[in-house]
Amino acid sequence: MRRIALAVVAPLAAAAVLAGCGGAPSGNSNDAVKVTGSFNKSPSVTIPAEKASTNLVVRKLIDGKGALLKAGNAALANVVIYKWSGTTHSLVDSTFSTGPQIIPSDSGLPGLTTALKGARLGSRVVAVLPPKYGYGSSGDSSLGITGTDTLVWVIDLLQQYATNQSASGQQVSTGGGALPTVTAQPGQAPVTTIPKTSPPSTLSVTTLVQGSGPHLAKGDTVVAQYVGSIWRTGQVFSSTWPSTDQPIGAPFSFQLGGNVLTGFSEGLTGVSVGSRVMLVIPPSLGYGPEGGNSSAGIEKNDTLVFVVDVIGYLPAHS
Repeated sequence: MRRIALAVVAPLAAAAVLAGCGGAPSGNSNDAVKVTGSFNKSPSVTIPAEKASTNLVVRKLIDGKGALLKAGNAALANVVIYKWSGTTHSLVDSTFSTGPQIIPSDSGLPGLTTALKGARLGSRVVAVLPPKYGYGSSGDSSLGITGTDTLVWVIDLLQQYATNQSASGQQVSTGGGALPTVTAQPGQAPVTTIPKTSPPSTLSVTTLVQGSGPHLAKGDTVVAQYVGSIWRTGQVFSSTWPSTDQPIGAPFSFQLGGNVLTGFSEGLTGVSVGSRVMLVIPPSLGYGPEGGNSSAGIEKNDTLVFVVDVIGYLPAHS
């Protein structure tokens, strides 16, 4: 998973007509895709050595018994994605080795929206998405997907989160003093006011809302909302919360100790689920070792301020 940056979740949203769902194969090549294996275990996927058809095919291979995925909610899922090009295919991504990821409700892939509609947590859904149900005729060059590639998704639905879900514990602080002050309205992004003083030189962790859930440990999958600001300018450079610029929003998921900013992982280790914490991250634990992040307006000597709501988790090895 990418490091904390300006765009945490690339928009992968909207409706489409379900062309196939379960039942016996209809004779087209997309129906011939086979998936075997147990829920939440890496599946075995067989894709025929022929050209994909133009049909959207969706099957629920495992019908979960959990709650229905609510419209507008983001799903935490383990996924495997294949690219089907001509008569060959290749793996694009698998989260079974890197940790589950959030699928936002506004994914940008019409076929994916259709595949998840009415699904229950605990389900395994297979979706074969021809271009018009996926990234369209433009493809996605960052993923190596062209405008003629069909996508095969295998999705194991684990949890769901509202796009404005926030910390659930008891307010214990708003920060302040030599540190930023944080104010918030329920269901809205916290507002960070940074003092016109020099930032601390070491990592600072302040609990603002004390959660009552388990303590996070290395390897856990963390689901969080956050607002990231630059101490020098006071400007927000990244946020998961819905806003006028980002009407949908989606929580962020990552493995603690994985491919995120060092200060982000260090600061959240030991934090209780349900908490809101303020992390003040010095350059050495942020983007300093990378020379900054020019696209986000971050210079190599910038201290970063994150207000993080830990709204969920999956323990390592779960």
